[in-house]
Amino acid sequence: MEVKKIAVIGSGTMGRGIAYTAALSGFDVTLQDISEEALGKAKDYNGSLAASSAEKGYITNEQRGFVQQNILYTTELSEAVKDADLVIEAILEIMELKIETFKKVEEFAPDHAILATNTSTMSPTEIGHATKRPDQFVAMHFFNPVHRMKLIEIIRGLDTSDQTVEVIRQVSEKMGKETVEVNEFPGFVTSRMNCIIGNEAMNMLMEGVASAEDIDKAIKLGLNHPMGPLEMADLVGLDSRLRNMEYLYNALGEKYRPSPLLVKYVKAGRLGRKSGQGFYTYQ
Repeated sequence: MEVKKIAVIGSGTMGRGIAYTAALSGFDVTLQDISEEALGKAKDYNGSLAASSAEKGYITNEQRGFVQQNILYTTELSEAVKDADLVIEAILEIMELKIETFKKVEEFAPDHAILATNTSTMSPTEIGHATKRPDQFVAMHFFNPVHRMKLIEIIRGLDTSDQTVEVIRQVSEKMGKETVEVNEFPGFVTSRMNCIIGNEAMNMLMEGVASAEDIDKAIKLGLNHPMGPLEMADLVGLDSRLRNMEYLYNALGEKYRPSPLLVKYVKAGRLGRKSGQGFYTYQ
């Protein structure tokens, strides 16, 4: 099966990034969100990113045109998925919400359409079995910022077919990404590692071992990570990180217990870059 049309559900940081990257790669894309305001912000962001990338020579003017012409923005779910070959969900990491969304998607999506969740931790088996096509369901884990990060984790649910995995691999390669195939287990590969490193950094900050700046500097220069774990958590969003940690704690046990400092920051509304303050302050 050749994928030509992609529907992306959710226009937040990940959704708009997936839509941008897919359009840049020549796919016809529809980006759906229940919020007109969120869609407007996504459209402005994608337009600005394409313009600045073209000016700097990172993309061609033709690719800039793809971003402008190949993305349709809509609040109507039925409109977004009616002709889609692939539907990628990029909404909040809440299992009930994801299942509810895919049940609605399935009412309008063509029978051949593959359904993919961009979850970083949650079970594609559980979500897929809430649909009538678990063999066509998969997790397709992108990384932020989508247009720059080279990896996509492809996570098989219990009944995900080989054909579904192969189609997703081909789509990923057309987007210029490399892939790893993961058999479902809570947290997959990258999130399990990333969450536990970030959580330990938060505990060290809480214990007064070092400042946030020095913890991040030590990890970047000493372990050659491109971004410190506290910077990364701010970028992801501390509320999203807390949801991921709670899921892993419930699934995998004590070593994934969320840091008390993370819980406190989320309660205080310090959510990272999205709120202007997390472990660092942003203008």
